[in-house]
Amino acid sequence: MKHKLIGMAIILSLSLYGCSTPLDQEKPLTLWYNQPATEWMTEALPFGNGYMGAMFFGGIEQEQIQFTEGTLWSGGPASNEAYNYGTRPGAWKHLEEIRRLLKDGKFERAHRLASKELTGSLHKHEGSSNFGDYGAQQTMGDLYIDIQHKGQAQNYRRELDITTAEGRVSYSVDGIDYQRTYFGCYPQKLLVYRLESTEASNYQLQYKSPHITKQQSYKDGLYLYEGAVKDNGMAFATGIRLDTDGKVAFEGALLKVNKATYLNVYHTAATSYEAKYPDYQKANNVVKDVEQVLSHLKNASYDEIRAEHLADYQSLYKRVELDLGSNNRDTIPTNERLLAYHDGAVDPGLEQLYFQYSRYLMISASRPGTMPLSLQGKWNNSVDPPWACDYHMNINQQMLYWPGEVTNLSECHTPLFNYMESLVEPGRISAREFYNARGWIVNTMNNPFGYTAPGWGFPWGFFPGGAAWLCQHTWEHYAFNQDKEYLQQVAYPLMKEAALFWIDYLIEDENGYLVSCPSYSPEHGGISTGASMDHQMAWDLLNNCVKACEVLDIDADFKALAAKTRDRICPPMVGKWGQLQEWKEDLDDPKNHHRHVSHLFALHPGSQISVDQTKEWADAAQISLNARGDSGTGWSLGWKVNFWARLKDGDRAYKLFRRLLKPTSTKGEEMMYGGGSYSNLLCAHPPFQLDGNMGGCAGLAEMMVQSHAGAIELLPAIPQEWKNGSVKGLKARGNFEVAISWSGGELKEAQISGKPGSESQVRYKNDVRSFVIPENGVFTYNPDLK
Repeated sequence: MKHKLIGMAIILSLSLYGCSTPLDQEKPLTLWYNQPATEWMTEALPFGNGYMGAMFFGGIEQEQIQFTEGTLWSGGPASNEAYNYGTRPGAWKHLEEIRRLLKDGKFERAHRLASKELTGSLHKHEGSSNFGDYGAQQTMGDLYIDIQHKGQAQNYRRELDITTAEGRVSYSVDGIDYQRTYFGCYPQKLLVYRLESTEASNYQLQYKSPHITKQQSYKDGLYLYEGAVKDNGMAFATGIRLDTDGKVAFEGALLKVNKATYLNVYHTAATSYEAKYPDYQKANNVVKDVEQVLSHLKNASYDEIRAEHLADYQSLYKRVELDLGSNNRDTIPTNERLLAYHDGAVDPGLEQLYFQYSRYLMISASRPGTMPLSLQGKWNNSVDPPWACDYHMNINQQMLYWPGEVTNLSECHTPLFNYMESLVEPGRISAREFYNARGWIVNTMNNPFGYTAPGWGFPWGFFPGGAAWLCQHTWEHYAFNQDKEYLQQVAYPLMKEAALFWIDYLIEDENGYLVSCPSYSPEHGGISTGASMDHQMAWDLLNNCVKACEVLDIDADFKALAAKTRDRICPPMVGKWGQLQEWKEDLDDPKNHHRHVSHLFALHPGSQISVDQTKEWADAAQISLNARGDSGTGWSLGWKVNFWARLKDGDRAYKLFRRLLKPTSTKGEEMMYGGGSYSNLLCAHPPFQLDGNMGGCAGLAEMMVQSHAGAIELLPAIPQEWKNGSVKGLKARGNFEVAISWSGGELKEAQISGKPGSESQVRYKNDVRSFVIPENGVFTYNPDLK
């Protein structure tokens, strides 16, 4: 098929669901390169279907597609008889002594005792990863496709079009045109790869897995592989259905396709994991699961599957449109474009690309019915990945979902809530055994096998506030969508039980305040009689519980208890050099530039501190933020973008956002200092973590719209560089959608859409107006018309 015909097929398939052209924009938003990838982390390009994540390299003579499925893990109950979900029975019996030592000022002795008695358990066993029976997320392996041609490739291009969620490779060899297309189809649970050439070509496919091979087979166009993870025996299967005009043969472990002008590869996978305590295993029907997915394809064409993918993806992606200016630098390969941006090039198109790329990654990796995003989303090429590619609950997991509501992807947020529900039962055990408390908790490191205990090292592993922070997401989902049924059935039960832990755990100090003791500020500083972040999270959780009780008109006694406890919690405190204190003790060092700035939780993502309502605290937060400086790893920079946006300093927020786009390699000093982006725009923590992408995206949204302080505030933190622009489709709390246009740095007009009769306030600079959504569903705000 000629390239012109391929382009026509794209237009025709899009027209099936109401689009007359492939794009609403003049040009697609595309990452593109003039050479294949050589490194997985920094150069390969990601795509996915929610369940599975894949990376393609775009090799000329051999394509490599690395993939995994979100539930494939080592570790857990089946890996080791000693596995006990991290629990240390009776650990709470040492709490009274630790608290006594802290009261007496014997901090070092208290820390030693806590480190010995309040750590979670970890067991190493033969064949385990560096994380023992805690386990690690696992790659499922790689599919290699050899393209049997020889000669020099011409006009090579590798790209990822995030407007259509498709990866493509194109080039010519000896006058023959070759093209490949990659996408993930969520409705069909498929990864789809299409290879085309203008003359018949030969291909050879081979799947390689690092796990135990049980058997593989090929029959009636269906390739099946059955395997198992070595240390826990978790069963998995992956299957491929081929559709081609060529001839197919299966020899050994090789699929050979000869004389084909097109080859469609439909790919899926399944595992025996089930998010259910205590076993986390379902009946071993993984082959049946794979066969069931692939059997539906017999009567479906490639064009139909692609049209279904596009309709599904763009129903989410197209909700938000952002225009910050010209995208004329998209003629430059993305890796070169990144370098030019770092050298000072004005490139609003790259900033738009980064924003929408983050939304693309969320849509591709977090959909209803799938596992939530992990540290690397759904993209992991290792059996022993950094930090186990797990769910880090002391900032990273939460940051991954910051764009979910404000960038109009609420459905993509739901896997987190479903996963939280699976943590409640083991989380109750951890709360009881470590703290003699009711409720449920989760600490810093969490796996899908109920590990809710503190980590096996201090102080990094101690973070019982993880559940409180997660519960903020459940409340925010309600605040943005106003779904009372969800609030009553999902959010409130999770919130209430998490709140019970803090009602039990907080103790009265010498000033009559309730404090968290013992307490550690995440990954920074020593033991404390009250880390400020704990107090701010507990306040936020209890405050949201009170609001939920009011909305639902239920639980009067608990509401009263929650309000009483909230009002006694130690408030944010201003220290001796004007800073917001990180601990109850005034110990902050103004020369400390640590990446964690956790004591500003109340500023963002919390709402206890705001510029307009609690100015003294906001000023102290700004002093702390200035002292910590503008450096940081990827997620740290992302958080700082949001902090400065909440402080309404758009220029400072923008400066830090540009640092997120600093070109970064895996070599040299960049690895030491961290931050920035790889050439595939994935965030360099280092190594790659997805949280920086998501934090940066959320920060850009906060610069344009905020709604945490009771009013919908328009352009609260627009930098000087964004003179002109528009955004459409951002969400505000109250179930409103916002469209804004501005010129010369000043608001021209805003339209706020919502349910007729809905009420709120809109704010622009010092102008605050109440409004009611009219019958047509749109309220128009013009700052020049009173």
